Amino acid sequence: MAALMDFDKALELFEPVIGLEVHVELNTKTKMFSSAGNPANEEFHAAAPNTLIAPVDLGLPGSMPVVNREAVLSSISLGLALGCSIAPSSRFARKNYFYPDLGKNYQISQYDEPIAFEGSVEVELADGTLVEVPIERAHMEEDAGKLQHQGGSAGRIQGASSSLVDYNRAGVPLVEIVTKPIFGAEERAPELAKAYLLTIRDIARSLGISEARMERGNVRCDANVSLRPRGASTLGTRTETKNVNSMRSVERAVRYEIRRQAAILADGGTITQETRHWHEDTGETSPGRPKSDADDYRYFPEPDLLPVAPSEELIEQLRARLPEAPAAKRRRLKAEWGFTDLEFQDVANGGLVDEVEATIAAGASPAAARKWWTGELTRVANAAGREATGIVSPAHVAELQRLIDEGTLTDKLARQVLEGVAAGEGSPREVVDARGLAVVSDDGALIAAIDEALRAQPDVLEKIRGGKVQAAGAVIGAVMKAMKGQADAARVRELILERAQA
Repeated sequence: MAALMDFDKALELFEPVIGLEVHVELNTKTKMFSSAGNPANEEFHAAAPNTLIAPVDLGLPGSMPVVNREAVLSSISLGLALGCSIAPSSRFARKNYFYPDLGKNYQISQYDEPIAFEGSVEVELADGTLVEVPIERAHMEEDAGKLQHQGGSAGRIQGASSSLVDYNRAGVPLVEIVTKPIFGAEERAPELAKAYLLTIRDIARSLGISEARMERGNVRCDANVSLRPRGASTLGTRTETKNVNSMRSVERAVRYEIRRQAAILADGGTITQETRHWHEDTGETSPGRPKSDADDYRYFPEPDLLPVAPSEELIEQLRARLPEAPAAKRRRLKAEWGFTDLEFQDVANGGLVDEVEATIAAGASPAAARKWWTGELTRVANAAGREATGIVSPAHVAELQRLIDEGTLTDKLARQVLEGVAAGEGSPREVVDARGLAVVSDDGALIAAIDEALRAQPDVLEKIRGGKVQAAGAVIGAVMKAMKGQADAARVRELILERAQA
C-alpha cells in the first residue's frame, strides 16, 4: 500500500488543483457513425456480445462513417447547458493509439476544433455553497469496445489467460466535457468533484440526451489531480484516475490522490505523469500507463467526414428548449417540498432529486418519497453494491406508499415487498398478491390470535384493568409473531383493550 499523508496535513503543505473529464454516453437510437443499435439506449443495453455492430464499428476495409445528426443536436444542447459557445464550424479528427477494442485502431474524436468551448457551470455543494466550474470544451467522439478478460481474478486483466472483445460499445456516441484547472477548492476539492459529477449527470438527464446511469457506465469521470507547494505559481505534475463511475468514488479517488501525492512530494520524490486505476474495494489507485500528451496521439483531420456547421437558427432553437438549470431547480424544489436544509441535502447528496420528484409526481407525499429513497432504498442499494436509482422505479415507490396509506401494508411488510420488487418479481401489488403479504384486517382472525395469546398469558387482562396498559405489549408481540407480521399492531392493541373493558 502506498504511503499516505494525513489529509489536513497535506492541505497545509500543498495546494490541490483538480481537473475533471466527464464522458457522457448519448442515448441515440444508433451509433455515432453507423446504423448499428446503440447499447447506451435502454432498448439495447442488454444485447448479446457483438450483435450491435456494423462494418464501420469493426473497422472493415472500405467502410465509411456517417455522422449521427441526433448525436450532434444532443451535443450542441449539452454545450449550451454548460454555458459554452457553439463553434460555427467544427471537425472530427483521428486520435491514433493502440486500441485493442477499436477495430480500426484509432478513435474518431475532436481535437482542436470542438463543437463547444469556453463555458462554465454552477455547482452546489452540500451546504449550499455555489461554485462556478470553468469548462474548457465539450467535444464529440466515439466510445471504444469492451474487453472481457478470461481466467483472471474478478474479470481483471491481472492473471487472465486470454481476452475477448465485445464491439457492441464501439462507436457509441460520447460527449467528453473537459474542465479548465480548478483552483481554490482547497479541502473541498473531493466534495467539489463529486458535486460537479452530480451536476453533469443532472444536466444530461434533464436534457433527455442520456440515461446517465453511472452504474451502467453512461457517465464516467477521469479525475486529474496535481499538487503544488504553498506559494508556488507553477502547476504540479498531474495524474489522471480513469473511468471512475460513481460520485462517491470520484470523491474518494481525489482525496486519495491528494494524500498519496503529498506523501511522495514531502519525502522529496516526484510525481509521475500517468493514468491510474481506481479500485473500489480497497479505496486506492494504482499505476496505469505513462500519460500521453496530445502530440503522442498524432491527431490529424478525419478525411472521411465533413466539418459540422450548425446554423445560428438551429443553435437558437436548441437554446430555447433548454430546461431549468439543476442548481436553480433544486432551490425551487426544496421550497415546494418544504424540506429543511438537512432533508434536502440528504436527497441531493444521494443524487436522488429526480427520483424523489418523479415519486411525488406519481402520487406520494414529499415526506414519504424522501423517506423511501434516502432510507430503505439506499440501504438495499448499498448492500447490493448498486445505485439506488437502479433498484426500483419512482412509480413503484409511489405504489408501495399507497398500499401503506390504504392499510394494505405496514412499513415492515412494505420492506419485504420492496425486496421482491427489486428482485424482479413484479410491481408492489403483484408482489403482495404473490407472497400473500397483505395486512390481515379481519377482526375475527385477529381476535382468535389474541385469545390464543391470552391463554398463554392469563394475567394480562387483569394487569390492564389495574392500570398497567403497557402489559398489552406482550400480547401484541405474540399476535404479530403468530400472524407473521401481517397484523395491524394498532388494531390488535384496540381489540386487547376492548377485551379488558368487557
